[in-house]
Amino acid sequence: MSLAQCAAAALPSADQQQQLRSSSSIRGRGGNNSDNLQTVLGSRGRGRPLLRSRAVVTRTMAAPVPIMVNDLTGKMGRAVADAVVARGGDTCFLVPVAFSGRAKPPVDVSGVMVEVSGLAGEGSNPGAVLEELKQKYPGLVVVDYTLPKAVNANADLYMAHGVPFVMGTTGGDRVKLFEDVRAAAHFAIIAPQMGKQVVAFQAAMKLMAENFPGAFKGCKLTVTESHQSSKVDTSGTAKALVESFNGLGCEFGISEVELVRDVPTQLGAMGVPEEHLVGHAFHTYRLTSPDGTVSFEFQHNVCGRSIYAEGTVDAALFLSNMVGGVGGAPRRGGGKTVYDMIDVLKEGGMVTN
Repeated sequence: MSLAQCAAAALPSADQQQQLRSSSSIRGRGGNNSDNLQTVLGSRGRGRPLLRSRAVVTRTMAAPVPIMVNDLTGKMGRAVADAVVARGGDTCFLVPVAFSGRAKPPVDVSGVMVEVSGLAGEGSNPGAVLEELKQKYPGLVVVDYTLPKAVNANADLYMAHGVPFVMGTTGGDRVKLFEDVRAAAHFAIIAPQMGKQVVAFQAAMKLMAENFPGAFKGCKLTVTESHQSSKVDTSGTAKALVESFNGLGCEFGISEVELVRDVPTQLGAMGVPEEHLVGHAFHTYRLTSPDGTVSFEFQHNVCGRSIYAEGTVDAALFLSNMVGGVGGAPRRGGGKTVYDMIDVLKEGGMVTN
């Protein structure tokens, strides 16, 4: 299926267009109505409209947000794509085009046929594809779950074509990533963790470090994390929490994190359910006093990917709102353009599973 065919399949019928004209009052949208309606009901109109929750989604009536998920041929990307389609209704829709390392056959995501275009390889031109998608889907937001080695190049691509993005992929040169995005004043959410409950835990630890620096000075910290064997790098969550623990007085290097990737240890010592070996995140942070008489333990165990997928969709909707929504100009933020999931959590823009 061609890009044009995928785009045409995502458009509403004439009856749906008339209904939308009569029932929606949309602020800040440019162009004529027929152009703007190309962004509506991208999941082919299935599903009942969902109530949009809390601050981000209740301020105004807004056009559904077109969300492009790269790479939805991977497990995390696919989970996010499914979550976008499930959210659906008047909230968002899945753009029927995605990037992968190389072009691949179309993927059926809950009935939405998605063309998979290559970021590299013969005949690939991701910049041209993005420009075409921007025209067809005003207000486009990109979600990135690709590979650590592609993080910086992908961010450069999105910035070069003025597309706001949610970077869920960990790894890459994070210092350069933040420097480049901030220097470009480009709208993005860059976060090592998309699960809202885990984000709340991170926020609490960050606040503790800021308000009680050195509270655990002298304590020995050990960090153990277990993930599916396909995750080769230390998780961004562990890195962020280690930074907070160091702010509390610990002296701990990221290289000291124990990475558990072998199945026997996961099933035994870590207690990972067998059915979740292919998708889990079990983290334990243990602090021990210098004399060994006092210990503190912080633990979060996550099975599956739904917590991250739902949080990622929340992030994309939050970012769209900060940019200005479909067809709008930036509304808020006081000049800030780079956000994390703590910003999303503070805004209250989180659905309840």
